[in-house]
Amino acid sequence: MPPRSPNCNPHAERFVRSAREECTDRLLIFDRGHAEKVVNDYARHFNRHRPHQGRGQLAPLNDANVIPRPPARIERRQAVVGLTNEYHRAS
Repeated sequence: MPPRSPNCNPHAERFVRSAREECTDRLLIFDRGHAEKVVNDYARHFNRHRPHQGRGQLAPLNDANVIPRPPARIERRQAVVGLTNEYHRAS
């Protein structure tokens, strides 16, 4: 990293900070395989479900042009080894 450019890649830095604060700092990681599973689960959650301020509280994979359906029954699914919950409309 160049000496006077602390924000070389702010997107990667933001993901790493979020992953550490919301995930890995709260777990005892046993080995490399466990760490990879936890980080992969968190990355999936981060990109599919977690709201982002820069996208109007939408997840990166959400389409802003889709009109949401009316409220329905909600189901909860544990993500990231039970640290985070994801909520979906029940079918």
